[in-house]
Amino acid sequence: MIFSTTSAEALELDLQHASHNAIIKQLLYAMGGVALATGVYNLGYRRFLDWSPLLLAVFVFFLILTLIPGIGREVNGSRRWLSLGGFSFQPSEFVKYIVPSYFIHRFLKEPQQAWTLLRFLKLIAIPIIPILLILVEPNNGTALVVAMTLVVLCLFIGVPLKYWAMPLCVLALVGGAFASQLPYVTGRINAYLHPELDLRGKGHQPYQAKIAVGSGGAFGRGPGNSLQKLSYLPEAQNDYIAAIFAEEFGFLGVVSLLSLYGMVACIGFYGAIHAVDRAGFYLAGTVVFLICFQASMNLGVVSGLLPSTGLNLPFFSQGGSSLLANLMGVGLLLSVRKQDSFLHP
Repeated sequence: MIFSTTSAEALELDLQHASHNAIIKQLLYAMGGVALATGVYNLGYRRFLDWSPLLLAVFVFFLILTLIPGIGREVNGSRRWLSLGGFSFQPSEFVKYIVPSYFIHRFLKEPQQAWTLLRFLKLIAIPIIPILLILVEPNNGTALVVAMTLVVLCLFIGVPLKYWAMPLCVLALVGGAFASQLPYVTGRINAYLHPELDLRGKGHQPYQAKIAVGSGGAFGRGPGNSLQKLSYLPEAQNDYIAAIFAEEFGFLGVVSLLSLYGMVACIGFYGAIHAVDRAGFYLAGTVVFLICFQASMNLGVVSGLLPSTGLNLPFFSQGGSSLLANLMGVGLLLSVRKQDSFLHP
């Protein structure tokens, strides 16, 4: 799908760049991701958790670098990328996995004692820093994902609701009031509610995505036969690649895609339930949540059920950092399952 959408864009641009450039780069990222997943698998999830404080410090430094003009690369008003040798690197994609790993590490290192507000604040203080840095980029979708993983972990480890649920509601109200004053946020909400009112601006992609999904019918137009990818739906290989997939493969194709994510969820949660220790359970459950939550958010945007969040579709959209980070997550899942296999072959 990445080759299909990007090659169409290259043809529309009169072959200013080769039609196979994007797929070659994505394949290189995929090979790097498999190598990274293999390394994490061999390292083991326990050692990864032990290394999480160092990893978090390194990636907080990277997040700061992205905000510095001349170092961080700005795209569409956001500073999310660092460039090196023609390849872009998005630190926030890895932070999605490192922050919950650090949270789990800190929780398990503390002696089991009664919950107090002070204990909870000590646990949550450091993970809030990268979330704030991601919000400054701005990258609200990724910040939401990282925050939601911490909410899920609070449920997993049994943090009393009075320490996080009520403050979260207050924070959501304050944050919502603040966000309502930001043109970046209000523009996306208006484009979600009334995309037809700004077809030349922010409403263009959501509106064209609906056309793509609807024109797919039950069986689709066939592989490579999408019309919306011919510059009607710009940069479809990123956040809206599922719309082109729906146009080419129809309702049955989308059901098959949803089934694949359902399999990831079932296998991942099975591994979490059968983990040999609490660290494996917490980490495997978090990784599965991360993958499936991002998939549901992306597909919700493409179908018009949710406003645009800027989140891509895991393992499917173009994006090297996302692919590397998600394959690293798969390596962590397999590492948890490996420990269980040793005890229950």
